[in-house]
Amino acid sequence: MPESLVVGLDQSTQGTKAILVNSAGRVVGRAFAPHRQLVSREGWVSHDGEEIYQNCVGLVRRVVEEAGADKSRVAAIGISNQRETTVSWDRETGAPAAPAVVWQCARGAEITDGMTDGAFREEVRERTGIPLSPYFPAAKAAWLLRHTPAWELAAKGRLCLGTVDAFLIFRLTGGRVFRTDYSNASRTQLFNIAELRWDGELCRAFGVPVEALPEAQFSDGDFGTTTLEGYFDAPVPVLAAMGDSHASLFGQGCLRPGMAKATYGTGSSVMMNVGERPVRSASGLVTSLAWGWRGRVSRVLEGNINYTGAVITWLKDDLGLIESAAGTEELALEANPEDTAYLVPAFTGLGAPYWDDAARASLVGMSRLTGKREIVKAALECIAFQVTDIVRAMERDAGVELAELRVDGGPTANRYLMQFQSDISGARLRVPEVRELSAFGAAAMAGIAAGVFPEDMTERNGVSAEYAPQMAEDTRRTKYSGWKNAVQMTIGRK
Repeated sequence: MPESLVVGLDQSTQGTKAILVNSAGRVVGRAFAPHRQLVSREGWVSHDGEEIYQNCVGLVRRVVEEAGADKSRVAAIGISNQRETTVSWDRETGAPAAPAVVWQCARGAEITDGMTDGAFREEVRERTGIPLSPYFPAAKAAWLLRHTPAWELAAKGRLCLGTVDAFLIFRLTGGRVFRTDYSNASRTQLFNIAELRWDGELCRAFGVPVEALPEAQFSDGDFGTTTLEGYFDAPVPVLAAMGDSHASLFGQGCLRPGMAKATYGTGSSVMMNVGERPVRSASGLVTSLAWGWRGRVSRVLEGNINYTGAVITWLKDDLGLIESAAGTEELALEANPEDTAYLVPAFTGLGAPYWDDAARASLVGMSRLTGKREIVKAALECIAFQVTDIVRAMERDAGVELAELRVDGGPTANRYLMQFQSDISGARLRVPEVRELSAFGAAAMAGIAAGVFPEDMTERNGVSAEYAPQMAEDTRRTKYSGWKNAVQMTIGRK
């Protein structure tokens, strides 16, 4: 009998990936397409929702055809998406009302800065698990309603507002299905994570009409069917949707409380599964919903970093110090190991655990001998330092000492970075064989729902590399203390 296939579609910040997974759990096809980064004079970052949707349609076709697969064997599709990026569109036509506001963009600060009532701010955190911030969709949606034609659609009752998953599902199903999942909903700052519903009071406070928001449901729920605009001869079900970091946690097999992973992308997400009971953070982290799966809702502690892989892009595109990301490993190994330069990449403020929107980037501790190699080394090391900040906060909040961190994303191929990450965090690192963890996690959940994969599918993902701490304890303390001092200097310059 011909094997069934599952498509994993990962719509991320820089582009979109599609993978094709066979019934044995092996990735048999891969395709990728970038999309434009629309940056205004104010530094606002936007994406074209229509461009993203067309890329997704084209990529699913490509990944099937380039693998030489029979499209009739595709049993299900799973979607993961860049979180917090906020899309507005016309319910009647499906056309975007304005460019999507990207998660990195802080233009919504004009809304959150005006919310000065301390009791309200605490209520936001209590209900949603996350601190009031312009990085979440509530402020982005409010900005769209104030400054774009979205308000005209709202007045006509035709406005749809949602994260990228909801937009793609709407378009893939021809406008028949307007749904999101619990993981994405929990990141909007409009969703009550205890009651699993849109919070009417918060929606009113931000001026966001509840009727413009998608239905929120389990991550392995029914998200409709698609023919991919006529490509499939019979409709294919969309059986999973998750935010990309949640899909990565699932793909890493972190299904039990206390298991954690770090995803290295444009920014980074460090996430720990804490089970069904929420853990309230006292250390600058957020509590979100991991997923709704098999009738249960799991929760996570999470810290988000704005600039990790984007730091390497900055070195290449803006400073011209490197020709490619691959060259950073050799340069860092050639750098003076005693150099004390620290890069604090607060280009648009600092995320967890500091939550300082006003902080700006700085290069601290340079000497006359600090050169290109040392700056590249500092850029790589700042990624590991930021991840370690979050690991330490998780350990305090959850009351556990993290022995292993599962890692994924392009930068995991950089051996200098991975060894330094293990050294400075004091944890073993596990790099999986399958690298496209967000796409793989979404495909795995969809495949399990379709009966194609066993329930322990993601726990079978093999290991391609492991790293263990090698740095002396006193060296680790000295280096990490220097980082903390550099951060305080950056924050203190306001």
